[in-house]
Amino acid sequence: MLYTLMHSPWQCDIDTLLLLLEPQDDLLLLQDGVTAALLGSAMLEKLQNTPAKLWVLQEDVVARGLVEQISTSVTCVDYTEFVALTAKHQQQIAW
Repeated sequence: MLYTLMHSPWQCDIDTLLLLLEPQDDLLLLQDGVTAALLGSAMLEKLQNTPAKLWVLQEDVVARGLVEQISTSVTCVDYTEFVALTAKHQQQIAW
C-alpha cells in the first residue's frame, strides 16, 4: 500500500496512520506532510519506528525552504519517482 501524507502531521491523526503501516508499505510525505521529516523532531522519530519505507517529495521540500532540515534517513524523490511509487502499488490512501 502507498500512503501519502499531505497535511502537517500535527494537524491529522498521524498515530492512526502509523498503526496501519506494514513492512511492504511505502509512506510518501507531500506538501505540508514533508515537515514530518524534519531533523530532530519527535514526529521523525515516530516515523523511523514504523516498518514502512519513508519517502519525501523533493519539490515540496524545496518549495518550503527545508532542504537542509530534512533527515537523510528519509529518501528524497522527484515526480518521476513519485509516479513509479504509485505504479508499484495497486492501492493508495491519502492522509
